[in-house]
Amino acid sequence: MALWFVFALMTAAAIFAVLWPLGRAGRPQSGGNEMVVYKDQLAEIDRDVAAGLIRSTEAEAARVEISRRLLAAADGQRDPPAASNIKWRRSTAVMGLVGLPILAAAFYLSLGSPRLGDFPPAQRSPAPDAAQPLGNLVAQVEAHLEKDPADGRGWSVLAPVLARLGRYDEAVRAYRNSITHGGDSAERRADLGEAIVAASGGVVTAEAKAEFERAVALDPAEAKASYFLGLAAAQDGRASDAASIWRAMLAKAPPDAPWRPLVLAALARAGGSAVPRLPDGAVTAAKDMNETDRNGMVRGMVERLAGRLKQNGDDVEGWLRLVRAYMVLGDRDKARSALADARRAVANDAERLRRLNEGLKDLGLDG
Repeated sequence: MALWFVFALMTAAAIFAVLWPLGRAGRPQSGGNEMVVYKDQLAEIDRDVAAGLIRSTEAEAARVEISRRLLAAADGQRDPPAASNIKWRRSTAVMGLVGLPILAAAFYLSLGSPRLGDFPPAQRSPAPDAAQPLGNLVAQVEAHLEKDPADGRGWSVLAPVLARLGRYDEAVRAYRNSITHGGDSAERRADLGEAIVAASGGVVTAEAKAEFERAVALDPAEAKASYFLGLAAAQDGRASDAASIWRAMLAKAPPDAPWRPLVLAALARAGGSAVPRLPDGAVTAAKDMNETDRNGMVRGMVERLAGRLKQNGDDVEGWLRLVRAYMVLGDRDKARSALADARRAVANDAERLRRLNEGLKDLGLDG
């Protein structure tokens, strides 16, 4: 009911807008003011003649002109509005009062009725749907980027999805466009390098390595780029360089870094164990332990190693394992203390001291 009331008010306003100028046009214009002015002018001429201000011939000519204007004004006041104008105004008023509501009702009932059924789904505008297959969503984003190729945010969204789908060459192109149109960053460079590695079957090519180096130059703490730089060194046969890169990552990383297991595994494959090797029996037992118990067992072995080194401080490799183990476990203070103990233990042996310093130079404990 309220909706129909609003529609009635809108219709009345429209009709009023049509009839108001018609009503104003039908009013006769008053000529009384003009007649008074002309009469005053005639009286003014008589006064000027009496005062000798103008000659009789000039006064007579002025009287003739003013009298003509006075008669014209009087005729205009007496003439009624033309019959054709009255008829036109009446016809227009009838059309406004009757035709306008009928025309509006006809359009509303055919196009705007609340009882009108929905359009079939096929005729509706397609909209992205999270329930659609991933390939369909990718196609929609690609279609958008064809129309707006400078949308850096769109390329940033599309690139990781293409990599997830295994379309690595397209992912490389998308990452490059995200950098071009969305701005350079260490994360985007690292992602681009990773996509190039995936497209190359896991080989860190020179092109990928260059991207990782750019990422590290932008942000030395970029973990993904550092990991792949270590992998590049390992693939080039430089296992010691790879181990140094990965040890430095572990030394600077928080204990709960999500990539820590990956780097530890890579370090083990490179032959640079970061923590004391577990006996075979301990490895079997550790498989059935939870994370807390495993960490406790490892810490116990590290402490036993520390105790052994206090008895025999000549074992440079043991000191190296101990310091790295503390770094991996996140005990940086203990790592510094162990380093100080190690240097004191081998201070009288220049060769052992050199080997110790060489093995720990990438841990950043002296800074």
